[in-house]
Amino acid sequence: MRALKNQLKHTLTLFLAGGLLAAIPAMAASDLEAQEGFARARAKTLQKDIDHSAHQNPADKSLEFHGVFYGYLPCDDCDGVKTTLSLQQKQNYLLVTQPAKESSREYYERGKYDWNNEKRTVVLTPKKGGANPRSFHIEDEGTLIQLNADGIKKEGYELQRSDTYKSREVHIH
Repeated sequence: MRALKNQLKHTLTLFLAGGLLAAIPAMAASDLEAQEGFARARAKTLQKDIDHSAHQNPADKSLEFHGVFYGYLPCDDCDGVKTTLSLQQKQNYLLVTQPAKESSREYYERGKYDWNNEKRTVVLTPKKGGANPRSFHIEDEGTLIQLNADGIKKEGYELQRSDTYKSREVHIH
């Protein structure tokens, strides 16, 4: 009888411990969901009094194009070039290119950009000498099209703004 009670206690203990262990992932998931909910509520509370008018219609039109542009540009000796252009504050830019080849590396170019609202162009001038400036036509608020040396749009050389691509909107303070 005593052996049966001990066996029953042991089985009951294992059963309860197994039940508790099974509940831990569920508690962790619900805890993570709760934390995310609290973070969203806190952000709404903190942002309700923020004045967004300063960056909705900036006085300097070049501020509208701060952001990141992506594209897959044509290439003569490869399948294409993955291109990322980041137009940053103070007229700085970072251009990252990576040819679509086996084990190809990324190439980085930094420099300054000039904004011409009348011609609707952005001209990239690299910091390191030797590289020619690149020009892009501003098609709309989310599209840049590369121009050749004569100022003519190059077919297929298009970069899309990341925060408007596929209707994804990003708003960060």
